Order: sequence, then C-alpha cells, then structure tokens
Amino acid sequence: MPELPEVETVRRGLTPALEGARLTRIDVNRPDLRWPFPERMAERLQGATVTALGRRSKYLLLHLDTGETLIVHLGMSGRMVVDDAQHGNFHRDAGWLPQHDHVVFHTDGHRVTFNDARRFGFMDLAATDALETHAHFARMGPEPMGNGFHEAHLIDALAAKNTPIKSALLDQRVVAGLGNIYVCEALHRAGIAPTRKARRIAAPRVARLVPIIRDVLAEAIAAGGSSLRDHRQADGTLGYFQHGFRVYDREGAPCPTPGCDGTIRRIVQAGRSTFHCPRCQR
Repeated sequence: MPELPEVETVRRGLTPALEGARLTRIDVNRPDLRWPFPERMAERLQGATVTALGRRSKYLLLHLDTGETLIVHLGMSGRMVVDDAQHGNFHRDAGWLPQHDHVVFHTDGHRVTFNDARRFGFMDLAATDALETHAHFARMGPEPMGNGFHEAHLIDALAAKNTPIKSALLDQRVVAGLGNIYVCEALHRAGIAPTRKARRIAAPRVARLVPIIRDVLAEAIAAGGSSLRDHRQADGTLGYFQHGFRVYDREGAPCPTPGCDGTIRRIVQAGRSTFHCPRCQR
C-alpha cells in the first residue's frame, strides 16, 4: 500500500496540472470503490476550481473553491496519472487496464485518471474548514515532516506504550503517514530492534528517531517513492527508492551498517513482514 512518500510524490506530480485548474467534467465510471462515492460527486466537482493540492498522512486533498475538499486514498493499487488533454494517453504501462479507469477529471488542458485494479481506494468530500475533525483525521498524529513532530512529542507518545516500537510507530495517532517499509528502514538506521517495547527505549534513543524518520522520508520522496508492485508517479514513471533499501525485502543479505557482520532477517509482526538486523539493532 502506498505510504507517505508515494502519496507525496503523486501530490507533487499532480500539482502543475490541477492546482488553479477548473474541473470542466468528471467521468465517474462505477458507483463505488472500497465504499460508494459521495452523493452527487460529479455534480459537486464539476465547475469547481482546485485552489490547492494538499496531503494529510496517506490521503491526497484537493481543496476546492466551493468550500469542499476531495479526499482521495489510493488504496493498494490506485494510481492518478496526468495526460495532455489534446494528445491522449502517453503514460500507460503494460499493466494498465482501461477497464479500471474509475474516475477521470477533465480540465481545459489536462486529464487526470484514477485507475485502481483492486478497487481498495476511495474518495470522499468534506467541508474544508472541518477537515481536522473529519472521521479520517480526527485522532491522527502530527505529520512527520512538520513542526508538530519533534523529540518531546515522540518521547511523550511512546512513554506508556507497551507495544513493540514498530507497532507504535505504525499507530497513526502517534505519527501520521508512516508505513511498514519506512518504519523498518528508520529503525535499522537508529539501531533499534523492532521488537523492543516502546516504553522501554531510553529517551535519547527515541529522540534520535525524529531526524532519522525525516531523513528516510525525504530521501524516499526525492527518489519518487518505492515501486514494489503498483505505485507509479503522476507521469506514469516508477519510483526508485527501493534500490536504496537497507533492510526492507533484503532477507539473507549482509547488513549494510559499517562494521556489522550481521545478516538481514525477516520476522512477522501483527501479520506484516519486518526486516531487521538482529546483530546491530538492539
């Protein structure tokens, strides 16, 4: 499932085509994805101008001049790809099937297609001035790249958590947008075992996680995210951060930490694969 860097990459790719653009037509080609589309979605969107493109956690936010915001979740296989409206499809890979083009946004100069083979994504419409209290966001923690995510916050948030540190960092109430891949990568860089109970990690080690998490996410965004199965950027190209993974999906490989002669292992936590080095992560 796309994590924060993949969604941020898509947001940045969509911005030149959608920000400031008027939505001239919306084609909704089925009644639902994971859930039904909002009532009269096409009617409510048509004619609206996209004033800004934002992101909250793993959600794309299209802020409209109507006072509403379109909330988009890519699910497991959702893609949003931009085409020049005058010249047709330029960025379709071999795995793209047009029968999964579920929503198409038309502007005067571009066409943005939401394609989702597994239909696990969804869209919602909400009042822009009430987003923070919306059901999707009401209990969500701070953005890891924002000012609200700092050492004191993370130390306090983890102090009473008796869950493994990996599970604690995946809790969206602690920090928004982190997923399996980037938590594995951050914990390896920090030298923290993913199985260690969060409340038993000393405050200085927790504090070190803050800049490490930010660095991992920033590097992944710069690389266009990680394309493991379905992720594509808004121009249809692949991300390539997966080529820089230190531990994720590298079971049996030598640990890349200088001076460590350990081997990357895979364990399962809460039904998800965790990759780590048992020698240098304590």
